[in-house]
Amino acid sequence: MSDAIKHECGIALIRLLKPLEFYKEKYGSAFYGINKMYLMMEKQHNRGQDGAGFASIKVNMDPGERYISRIRSNKAQPIQDIFSQINTRINDVLNTNPEFNNDVAAQKKSIPYLGELLLGHVRYGTYGKNSIESVHPFLRQNNWMHRNLIVAGNFNMTNVSELFENLVSLGQHPKEKADTITVMEKIGHFLDDEVAKLYKQIKKEGHSKIEASPLIAERLNIAKILRKASKNWDGGYAMAGLLGHGDAFVLRDPAGIRPAYYYKDDEVVVIASERPAIQTVFDVDYDAIHELDPGKAIIIKKTGETTFKEILPPLARKACSFERIYFSRGSDAEIYKERKNLGRLLFPKILEAIDHDMENSVFSYIPNTAETCYYGMVKEAQNYLNKKKEDLILNEGVNITKERLREILALRPRIEKVAIKDVKLRTFITEDTSRDDLVTHVYDITYGSVKPTDHLVIIDDSIVRGTTLKKSILKILDRLHPKKIIVVSSAPQIRYPDCYGIDMARLEDLVAFRAALAIHKEKGSYDVVENVYSKCIAQLNKEDAEIINHVKDIYSPFSDEELSAKIAELLTPESITAKINIIFQSVPNLHIACPNNLGDWYFTGDYPTPGGNRVVNKAFINFYEGKKERAY
Repeated sequence: MSDAIKHECGIALIRLLKPLEFYKEKYGSAFYGINKMYLMMEKQHNRGQDGAGFASIKVNMDPGERYISRIRSNKAQPIQDIFSQINTRINDVLNTNPEFNNDVAAQKKSIPYLGELLLGHVRYGTYGKNSIESVHPFLRQNNWMHRNLIVAGNFNMTNVSELFENLVSLGQHPKEKADTITVMEKIGHFLDDEVAKLYKQIKKEGHSKIEASPLIAERLNIAKILRKASKNWDGGYAMAGLLGHGDAFVLRDPAGIRPAYYYKDDEVVVIASERPAIQTVFDVDYDAIHELDPGKAIIIKKTGETTFKEILPPLARKACSFERIYFSRGSDAEIYKERKNLGRLLFPKILEAIDHDMENSVFSYIPNTAETCYYGMVKEAQNYLNKKKEDLILNEGVNITKERLREILALRPRIEKVAIKDVKLRTFITEDTSRDDLVTHVYDITYGSVKPTDHLVIIDDSIVRGTTLKKSILKILDRLHPKKIIVVSSAPQIRYPDCYGIDMARLEDLVAFRAALAIHKEKGSYDVVENVYSKCIAQLNKEDAEIINHVKDIYSPFSDEELSAKIAELLTPESITAKINIIFQSVPNLHIACPNNLGDWYFTGDYPTPGGNRVVNKAFINFYEGKKERAY
């Protein structure tokens, strides 16, 4: 992606359903779960590289024995840092007590992190500072085993202020106004409440205080707690939680915005943000892994009993399409197919842009994440040329010469690797002029791959701000001296901010928004900006359900093609000689390519939750008033 945008998080939860001795005997190590969690987190490293965390719970421990462990890191290689520390702790115990090597019970008692219930998390620091306090999992501690709560999630809430005020009205004193804290404390409040009610009920039945503890664990209704806690949540989320005594859950938002997949057999239950992570790490078939339904929670009791409960009524499914375009690993069978289709569906627009001149057109891609889309586009180009070759041969008939036949059969798309990223280079100078010069050398180009008569077609997965295109990539490609550079985005024009976990918070950062404003200025219709501002201000005190996305008015007078042309104009550096053309995927074609992930609010402004409309209007108010801050 020419402008890297960041994803919020990835989660992994593992519940071992057998005693640790089973894994020692079958797989040769009691650390089977820890090893698998390391792999699960590394396989989802693409989702978060700014921080990582790991937590474990040991079930059936005696009082006085440690049963919860947690470790977090915001180092440069956080996953490696975490498991290096864990490995050191394990080796310290085993080296000091060699008799523990074949004694799994002693290992469980003495070695931290060795438990039956494991939770991993990888994070992008998209909101606030990337301090260790911001890294998941979060831990809410209590002397009552049942009230210990560990939470980690892939989520963003649009109504943090409302959730914060709800906690205050419950008599709490939250330490900060952040969605992770408010969500955890909301779950924690109803967990405390439910434990207290059960304790009172069990005491009335004549049980002692000691007898009450296992009965509370047995009767605790996780679904009831989650229904109460999530009642006012507005956002996209896949929320994972562990309770101190050994219960666990993962809850998915009712619109299915954020992804969650699960696999279960008689040895393990595993839940993750990405299907291929489970498929690869546990070596299971694609069909054995299932998607957690929107609005439902998978709940795993201390006993290992696993159930699925509807926590919130499902909304219209609006699973995030950016997952398919960019964030999720392309090794998923469905995603691989969808990304190829994105490229295939772009080819007719590309053909038009090159005036059907395949002979003088070179096809390539930047960056590597656009490679699969590129394969789909090339395949469609091959299909087009095969049909053309067929027609030429049939038209010339039996009189065709051997030389002419060879000439026709030689027609094929010209595919080249025109740019290679120099991973060693770092733009270490922050002063603008010096830095701009350095970024033009981030890619090496393949000289001689393009002729001055050529169209150079470059596939990108999306264009967000356009900064890297203008300051770096287009200047680099112009060194090849093509006649025209055609940048093709596999995603539609990004017109609206995201508020569900992707780092696209400010309208003025989006090149499509800047292009729309530029056209309004040219046409003398810039008064629409003040009108939209007035409409947004008028809705500030309305309920979320009544709010309309008025920012759509900024774009409504213009066609996609008109905006694309202006974006190309804005992103063309003054110093280059090639003509620049930019092509975007259409929203209808996006839906054809990704039929099960119809979440498209960043392209259309059709937000799946009421809070989204409030956020986009607030983002516009911030832009108009010159406030460089987030709208949520």
